[in-house]
Formats: sequence, C-alpha cells, structure tokens
Amino acid sequence: MYKFTKHDVVSIYGLPKKIVFCKKCTISNQRPRISFDKKGVCSACNFAEYKQNEVNWQKREKELHSLCDKYRKNDGSYDVIVPCSGGKDGGFVAHMLKYKYKMNPLTVTFSPSLYTDIGRKNLDSFINIGGFNHILGTVNGAVHRKMMKLAFIHMGENFQPFAYGQTNLPIKTAVQYNIPLIMYGENAEVEYGGEMKNADIPNLPFEDQDRQWFSGKPPEFWLDHGITKQDIYPYLPPTYDSIISNKTEIHFMGYYHFWDPQENFYYCSKNNGFETNPERTEGTYSKYASLDDKTDWLHYYHSYIKFGIGRATSDSAHEIRDKKITREEGIALVKKYDGQISKQYFQVTLDYMGISESEFWSVIDSWRSPHIWEKVDDLWKLKRAIWHKDT
Repeated sequence: MYKFTKHDVVSIYGLPKKIVFCKKCTISNQRPRISFDKKGVCSACNFAEYKQNEVNWQKREKELHSLCDKYRKNDGSYDVIVPCSGGKDGGFVAHMLKYKYKMNPLTVTFSPSLYTDIGRKNLDSFINIGGFNHILGTVNGAVHRKMMKLAFIHMGENFQPFAYGQTNLPIKTAVQYNIPLIMYGENAEVEYGGEMKNADIPNLPFEDQDRQWFSGKPPEFWLDHGITKQDIYPYLPPTYDSIISNKTEIHFMGYYHFWDPQENFYYCSKNNGFETNPERTEGTYSKYASLDDKTDWLHYYHSYIKFGIGRATSDSAHEIRDKKITREEGIALVKKYDGQISKQYFQVTLDYMGISESEFWSVIDSWRSPHIWEKVDDLWKLKRAIWHKDT
C-alpha cells in the first residue's frame, strides 16, 4: 500500500500562489513557465497574435524549401525523421514533406502504453493510405508498467516514461540511419504557453530539451527503484557525441507553416485516411486529438489536479487563439468537461499500473495544492475557476 506523501507543487513547478486567468483565453498562470503581460494576456495568446499578424509566411516557406534542399538526399535513402503516431499533426508534417516538398521521410512512433482501437487503425491508415515507411518502437511491457506506476506516484505524471521514449527514439533513429534532420509539428512550448526564448527560431536547442520536456528525475531514480540499466536503455537518448557527430537538428513545421490543429485534421482526413473517435474524448469536447492511448486521460487529469488545467482548458485555449470559438464558449466547455475521469478506461489504467482505487486516490490527493483546491462538504473543489465571476 502506497504511503500518503504530500507534494509541494508550488515549489516543484515554481507556481505563483495567486491564480490569474488570461483575459483572452481560458489558460491560467498555473501552467509552468507561462508568462502574462501587463494587460493580463498570456504568452501563448500573444504568440498567436504574432503568428496571425506579423509573420511573413511566404518568407518562412522559402526557408523551409532551403532547409529541405540542404538535407535532401539523391540516393534514395531517408533524409528526414518525422515522429508520428498516425494522428493529425505528425501525419500532416509527414505528408507535406513527402508530397509537397519531395523529401523522403522515415516516420517513427514510440508505442503507446495501451493502444486504442482507433489509434491503431489510424496508424495503419497513415502507413497504408498515406504511404509511409515507418518504425514502431515497442518496449518491454512489464518494465513500462512499473516505470509508469513509479512516475505516477513520484512525479505526478504517468506519461513520463512515454515522454522519454517518444522524445529519444527519433533521435536514436536519426543517429542510427545518419539522418541529421528531425521535423516535429508545433513547438508546444510557445504554442501552448511556456518559455518564449525560442519562439522565433525554427529549431529546439538540445540544451533546452530536458528542461522543457522532462520532469527532472535522473537515471539514478529509476535504478534506486529496481529498474536496471538494461531496462532503461530504450528510453535514453544516444550519446551526446553521436548526436553532435550526426549534426542532428530538431525543427518544427509550425515555424515554417501556420499551425492550425483543426486544419491539420481536415488535411489528414483527406490524405491519410485519418478517422475521429466515434465518441467525444472524455475530459474534453473534441474527437480528433490524442486518440492513441487508453491511459492518455490520466496525463490530462493529473494536470488538472496539479495546476487546475485539464484537457478542455488546453483545447479551448488553443481554439480561442485560432479564432475557432469565443472565450465565452471556451469557458462553458471548460466548466462542462474539464477534470472528467475516464469511465471507459479508469479501471483499465489502474489494472495496467497494478494499483487499487484507494491507492489511486491517495496519490492523486497527494498532488493537490492548497492554493488550488479546497474541500467543501467533503468534496474537492477548485478555489478559483475560470467561470467564477471575478475572473
């Protein structure tokens, strides 16, 4: 039985104790690394305005043509790695690079913990209808379950092992196949709110990668909890010397092409055979994003517990910035859907991690911060929510 240990979320993530919501979207200042200007507008909204009004996209596309010309190979071998699960975003990047810019992408997926039927179907469609060569990295399931449980308890992030593999498999593959260029979709750090230092450059410096994408647990943490060096090897990056020797660079299509997730969905439905979920994704209102993994909901739910920011908040904030919905519509969607527990995959996820429901709630409650949560009539409630009148 896991012993209840309270986590100091404010100190761990450097959160301000006064909760403030963006004046334009639904995000709050509890998102790690986000910033707000003097008008109360978040960095992600300001970046969206910059994209829409100031960026010369024709000039950016010329830069993309030059980048492709620099790395394009003429011997039939692969010239770009595209991390892609078969979804709308990676699928858009891969298809554009192959069919518009005449590159020869090798697509790479780090396998979800538990594939959903629609997630696996979309990956197969991406390969067979879109027409792509593909590598699926699948790790030892027993090890992955143990690491996921440890991450859930000690990091408040069940997806941390997946994040290691998802990030490092493309880099390993790039080194192994001597492919210097890796092309991701959007730079999530600037699109969703985070450090803005790289907002106007096309690539992600490797020195920024660990800080932005990982929760900071060193390899020794895993070794101390019974994970061997052999177990953890598939999750680790190649040596830094090999990355430098390969001249590896991580670029973002969102720098070169105006990034619009909804338009990516339409594009991939037409070109890659992408299909939506038959039903609304629990915790939000959409049917076309993050469909691959049955345990995916817990990643978003833990964000809701730690920061008061659930999946509906993230989705609505981006769609407000993209002018798909109004802030009022976004607030209504957040109130209705944010923080939902997955009825479909709740027990499946607990069984996968090997924990009881009482252990689950003990861990969840250990990550609640008193500046975000309070108990009213024996029920946990947000102290300050986007739909409250003073927001």
